[in-house]
Amino acid sequence: MRPVNLIPPEQRRGETRPLRTGPLPYVVLGALALVMVGVAALVLTGNQISERRDEIATLKREDAIAQARARHLTAYTEFKAMSEARVQTVASLANSRFDWERVMRELALVLPHDVWLTTLNATATASTTVAGGAGDSQLRGAAPGPALTMEGCARGQEGVARFVTALKEIDGVTRVGVESSELGSDKAQAGTGSGGGGDCRTRKFLAKFNLVVAFDAAPIPVTSEGQEEEAPETSTETAQSTSAEASGGSEEGGSEE
Repeated sequence: MRPVNLIPPEQRRGETRPLRTGPLPYVVLGALALVMVGVAALVLTGNQISERRDEIATLKREDAIAQARARHLTAYTEFKAMSEARVQTVASLANSRFDWERVMRELALVLPHDVWLTTLNATATASTTVAGGAGDSQLRGAAPGPALTMEGCARGQEGVARFVTALKEIDGVTRVGVESSELGSDKAQAGTGSGGGGDCRTRKFLAKFNLVVAFDAAPIPVTSEGQEEEAPETSTETAQSTSAEASGGSEEGGSEE
């Protein structure tokens, strides 16, 4: 026979009640989990915001300290920049300075005995003008750097050619241009006295020349502002033949005639 328990279910002891099933417990658990996740995210976000604010405040303090130090050292940086600029300016001026004294000394050494100069202009740039100097020269305008412009007389065209060759022996000379070279005439001889006047061709065999000696390899002088110098050093020399040279030339000319 099958035993039957006649005790009501609510009064029974030692027996487990059946668990309630359904979606409600899972919904409640999911909601609690979402709330916990939200709270954790909110706490982490708040902590990160606090940390970022602390970092911003620290960076602002460091920036203020660095700016104060920079303002304190501004005078030293400005002095260093000014010192470097002055050193560059001095170096540029020193490198662009042309040694006219050496050129004049070498010119005196290579000047032949049968050649004399009436005008000698030394200019550092082509745009430089010299009071009392020669007129505009196309050859001088073609040489942007230092150059010598000279006028004078020599014994014949051969003497001019020898003088041009001698000028090339000067250190730094890159080219010698002949602007003009003309022999004297009877009319020129009659119009000029011995050792006077503007034309040195006192004899027919004397050739008046106009030369330009260029130093193209030399740097063009600059000013402290880095522009081309407007008033460089100039040198003008005027020399006329003496009565002894004139008499000597007339004797030699008579012998040639």
